[in-house]
Amino acid sequence: PSCSWWSRAEAMAVPKRNGASAARIRAAREAWDREVLQPAVAKSPERRKRFESTSGEEIPPLYTPEHLEDQDYLRDLGFPGSYPFTRGVQPTMYRGRLWTMRQYAGFGDARESNKRYRYLLDHGQTGLSVAFDLPTQMGYDSDSPIAGGEVGKVGVAIDSLEDMEVLFDRIPLGKVSTSMTINSTAAVLLAMYVAVGEKQGVSADRLNGTIQNDILKEYIARGTYIFPPGPSMRGITDIFAFCKDLVPRWNTISISGYHIREAGSTAAQEIAFTLANGIAYVQAAISAGMTVDSFASRLAFFFNAHNAFLEEVAKYRAARRLWAKIMKERFKAKDPRSWMLRFHTQTAGSSLTAQQPDNNVVRVTIQALAAVMGGTQSLHTNSRDEALSLPTEDSVRIALRTQQVIAHESGAGDTVDPLAGSYCIEALTSSLERQAEEYIVKIDRMGGVIRAIDAGFIQKEIQDAAYRYQLEIERKDRIIVGLNEFAIREERPDKLLTVDPRIEKNQRKRLADLRRKRDGRAVSAALVSLEKACRGKENVMPPILSAVKAYATIGEISDVMRGVFGTYRGKVTL
Repeated sequence: PSCSWWSRAEAMAVPKRNGASAARIRAAREAWDREVLQPAVAKSPERRKRFESTSGEEIPPLYTPEHLEDQDYLRDLGFPGSYPFTRGVQPTMYRGRLWTMRQYAGFGDARESNKRYRYLLDHGQTGLSVAFDLPTQMGYDSDSPIAGGEVGKVGVAIDSLEDMEVLFDRIPLGKVSTSMTINSTAAVLLAMYVAVGEKQGVSADRLNGTIQNDILKEYIARGTYIFPPGPSMRGITDIFAFCKDLVPRWNTISISGYHIREAGSTAAQEIAFTLANGIAYVQAAISAGMTVDSFASRLAFFFNAHNAFLEEVAKYRAARRLWAKIMKERFKAKDPRSWMLRFHTQTAGSSLTAQQPDNNVVRVTIQALAAVMGGTQSLHTNSRDEALSLPTEDSVRIALRTQQVIAHESGAGDTVDPLAGSYCIEALTSSLERQAEEYIVKIDRMGGVIRAIDAGFIQKEIQDAAYRYQLEIERKDRIIVGLNEFAIREERPDKLLTVDPRIEKNQRKRLADLRRKRDGRAVSAALVSLEKACRGKENVMPPILSAVKAYATIGEISDVMRGVFGTYRGKVTL
């Protein structure tokens, strides 16, 4: 090349086998910047004055080894399946086993949802993920006045063990892994699942799955809480202890950053607030008398896959590395399995547009690929019509096929952590880890997550980030295709899925029939035992399981607990 910058910097710009020194690379990059980049920008200005990540960090025009000056390969990256797990929690990752394709589904009553589950399994889904309606999430029966108009709308309506028996009819619980997105009433739904397993002849120690059971993010971002933090945390640690002995293959919590991101957080905040919640759960279990290695290997996480592809890949890697350090250094866990951050990913519902919904297929594909490149253990891909309604069967099939094409045609899983070593990916990974760590230190100084929630700190940080993001869209600093640019006139899509309003009426009738035919005395005795346990210090899971087996309803069980523990009213932050 004849360029003057090259002739002066040639020796410095091309590293020798043992690598160019930082000073030589910096000098070469500065020469390139001055003599190549700036003249080009002067002739043709860049699209924006400043490029930055969702977390507010400036993105340079070029990443070089300068950005990795402090990185030590063995300390910061290592190898897959080994501390600090930056490159993945399994040595072979997808070369040995693909991620679990776990499509989140549930609507109407148990019979309708059962049909959808069997449809998905027939089309290659490898795990179930159950969505519950709001009354179920909030501990109300379908015939409660407060449940009116919400039965079966955003998930399946479950009132009793009878509904769960129908929900998993002809689905072998000994072979299928099930994830249940339920929090305030997690103990009740887990008990129902254990009871259904017994009825199928599957003992509790053979059940495999995950229950979300993450109440702290409800206080922060989602709002489906019932009890105050103290009793809620007790219920969670009771589930830890119960499963440790009786349901050892069950992931007892899925610590969720997904809803934190959906509420508007940045990628760095998603990592920070999720891991801060994880710290609180670990500390609560230790304070309840459990040793860290007796439960930590069954902790799981749940992250969002948003639009910024490179940042999202880096986010998962940063979260793995930071959690490994927290568990090893802060909590002194000895078992390597306790250091692993295993996680499920769902593509970003908040990124879907009602405008030009077919564009969502492209968004979901990019997000899903980011999750795979970042090393997820299981994945849900959203359907194209979810900004308009519950997804149709056709839309769900396309979403599932998206995962299958990535898995079997893209080659993305043929090697472990394929983007490792990229100057950009490694720099973003370290930047996100640093930002998340700074947040965690700040939360620690406030006295921990619960105090930070009570002070409104975490909620306010998310609200501010969401506001900034919305302003970027309104100013067109951030283009959303089909929304604030490239819009077209279009008709509302037809053939959208709607929940039959007769579902609620029929669900209430079945509930009335159940109350007539069950053993009322057994139900009353079980609820009395549950109240006694709640007022004392014994584990609440065994009496909840007994109440479930007597066909007590979720509302009856929750009312007993409300009577003892009271209810929580969240604070509004402005």
